[in-house]
Amino acid sequence: MKPDGRIRVMEIIARMNVGGPATQILGLYERLNLEEFDHRLYTGQVEENESDRLGVRDGGARIHRVAGLGRSVRPADDWRALLRLAAEMRAFRPHIVHTRTAKAGALGRVAARLARAGSAWDGGRTAHVFHGHLLDGYFSPVKRRLYVMAERRLAAMTDHLVTVGAKVRDDLLAAGIGRPGQYVVIPPGVRLGAVPGREAARAHLGLPPDAPVVAFVGRLTGVKRPDRFVAVARALLARLPGCRFVVCGGGELTGEVERAAQAAPGAFHLLGWRADVETVYAAADVVLLTSDNEGTPLTLIEAGMAGTPVVATQVGSVGEVVRHGVTGLLAATDAGELTAHAYRLLTDPALARRMGESARRWTTDSFAVERLVADTEALYRSLCAAPGRSPSPITRSIT
Repeated sequence: MKPDGRIRVMEIIARMNVGGPATQILGLYERLNLEEFDHRLYTGQVEENESDRLGVRDGGARIHRVAGLGRSVRPADDWRALLRLAAEMRAFRPHIVHTRTAKAGALGRVAARLARAGSAWDGGRTAHVFHGHLLDGYFSPVKRRLYVMAERRLAAMTDHLVTVGAKVRDDLLAAGIGRPGQYVVIPPGVRLGAVPGREAARAHLGLPPDAPVVAFVGRLTGVKRPDRFVAVARALLARLPGCRFVVCGGGELTGEVERAAQAAPGAFHLLGWRADVETVYAAADVVLLTSDNEGTPLTLIEAGMAGTPVVATQVGSVGEVVRHGVTGLLAATDAGELTAHAYRLLTDPALARRMGESARRWTTDSFAVERLVADTEALYRSLCAAPGRSPSPITRSIT
């Protein structure tokens, strides 16, 4: 293929499952200026119990499936994916290799180093995005040390390290990953679908029109602590027997939540993954996040855009989305404190409305997808225009 003068971007992610990274990529995929950027996405397959955000977009000149580039670590598959990525780089000769998620970040950056060897391609600039980090809640102490060691080495091979929040950046720096000048903070950008009215949303989901409703939106996996959500639900049911709990998501802990639901007939509504999350937010009085670790959660941004206040654990960059006492309430990773906050909002509708309206204004102004695209395009231009320079003029921190 003959180069056409555009900035060639090779974006690599392990899989496009439902979640924050895939949402951000789709925002770029649909809005990036293709007259300036030749943007191509390289991704693996989702797991059997996951939904693929690409859907009908699968295929075409801009989307490339790479066998083995999934979530699971399998040495033989990983080696094949590494060689495939290196071969694609030699053929495409990207100006920028843009990686996301831990496995794709490792394979993509090593592939870039491998592709340079004995090739006419002298190598593009590299940027890796941390949508959160794996420092807490994922690994044993030994595995955590290995992860940190690997990311330190990979950081030395990377031009820019991008984080979705300032707290995520600070955590990584404290672990010795990268240098301050390498980091660029680019918060997420979201566009929510049309938000229905509360009554219509509840009717659509089969919820009573007047019951207190708490929603959980996200993966049912260990770090998200659905067990803590269930503990809060039980405590709230003891004080508000008519309360309903909507769970939108799936994962390996779905069975545990289903068993909890059986113990409280009629109280839980397990929806699985849904594309119309705006309906879930519109139906809820409170959105609850119970995680041990987060980056900058899109769930909380989306809930704000829908005008629904949130109660969340103050982990990662959650505090950069939720303004405590203004757009929602933050708590320690403690079921009792989360319960008290949720009960306060459920029993004070005027306060909940004020916080919801403040959240709508704040998130709409600060986390628009157009801002994400503009920031990313500026990152690409800076990588191409200023080789060898670490600082970037586009660094943002939402406070």
